[in-house]
Amino acid sequence: MFDNDDVTGLPRRAERSPGPHAAATPDAEGQAAPARPARRRALAAAALIVVAAALLYYPIGMAMVHRINDDPEFAPTGARAEAGGSRTVALTAALIAREIDGAGWVPNDPAIYPSAALDNMPNFQLGLKAALFRFAIELTDQIGRTRGSSQADGDLDSAAGELKFPGDVWLWDMSVSVLPTATSENHYRKAVRLLDLYNQRLGEGNAVFDRRADNLLGTLDRIAADLGSASAELESHVRGQAGGLGGGLLDFAADDLFYNVKGRLYGYYMILAALGTDFDQVMAERQLGPAWAQMLTSMRTAAVIDPLLVVNGAPDGMMASHLVVQGFYLLRARTQLREISNILLK
Repeated sequence: MFDNDDVTGLPRRAERSPGPHAAATPDAEGQAAPARPARRRALAAAALIVVAAALLYYPIGMAMVHRINDDPEFAPTGARAEAGGSRTVALTAALIAREIDGAGWVPNDPAIYPSAALDNMPNFQLGLKAALFRFAIELTDQIGRTRGSSQADGDLDSAAGELKFPGDVWLWDMSVSVLPTATSENHYRKAVRLLDLYNQRLGEGNAVFDRRADNLLGTLDRIAADLGSASAELESHVRGQAGGLGGGLLDFAADDLFYNVKGRLYGYYMILAALGTDFDQVMAERQLGPAWAQMLTSMRTAAVIDPLLVVNGAPDGMMASHLVVQGFYLLRARTQLREISNILLK
């Protein structure tokens, strides 16, 4: 008589059927796997892939970009080599173009590029640019005009101004403006065009490249002065940091200085080798051949030193200092430059 009641006499609670949005529950054998752990595993795998890619992006990118081109046999080619003007000017333009469009200019690369983590290559490029800028000044002030009181060549003057531009300016320089600006490469490419234009006019007889002994003397003296400044930087760093932590192995500023000076030495070696051709008549008249060859040998030796790891050991320690070795050949070349200057003064 109480069909809907249990034996206790209490009415039974009505059973509810599961709604359409009820969560799935595992069956008796636990066959239904929840979806959330699977999504977590997929997200974890994706995160690992992103982290691995980020960790590989910089070392692989750095290895692909890194290049220090200290080829002492490098020479201009094509129209630049056939311009018929100055070999030194053609070489200067070719070296700038090589670093900008061949190797790729890295001192101004932002942090999003793996090359931004490089230090040896940008220091080499900045050192090389400094040497080429020094020669561009000599061209403007002395060699590229008949006398110091005459008017400077417009293309040479503008080229020197473009090479003076800092090498670390990217598309945005927030210290100057929030708007895009001309990069270092843009300025240096303009310098290349101006140097090529001057050399073309020179080949046509419409520009001046005064091959006088006093012009060569003045150029050598200023190169020697800049090398003296570089030797002072090397000496100061060796005196203050040599033989530090790890016997000089952990001097992380030593390689920056080493490659900056290396860039300058390489640039000056290339310039001086070409000047020997441009001033061949002066070389013959003053019998500079043997002394010039010895100077170039010392300069070349200093320019091509390229250790696997730059060590700044104490001068009397078990591990030699590469800065000391570099400085030795630098000063030897500088001394020989002074000897050539003395010959030119006679």
